Amino acid sequence: DTVTEGKRLATDRAKGNCLACHVMGDGPLAGNVGPPLVVMKARFPQREALFSQIWDATLRNPDSRMPPFGAHGVLNKEEIERIIDYLYTL
Repeated sequence: DTVTEGKRLATDRAKGNCLACHVMGDGPLAGNVGPPLVVMKARFPQREALFSQIWDATLRNPDSRMPPFGAHGVLNKEEIERIIDYLYTL
């Protein structure tokens, strides 16, 4: 299912690698550079805003430390959509 695939991508050190910077669900060895990924649907009620944040966070904040996963081709649009499916469960 899309949530399971999203979790796999989000925790994959070669793809989403969200755990490098964020506490997220039951993810092991979480980082603390970025904010915890909790209540994501409430924080990002507009799915497009979360997509944009993952695609290229520097569009909203030029000083963001978050890599532009989509813009740099690390994740494609479908992969980002699956990650959002997972993040919306947190």
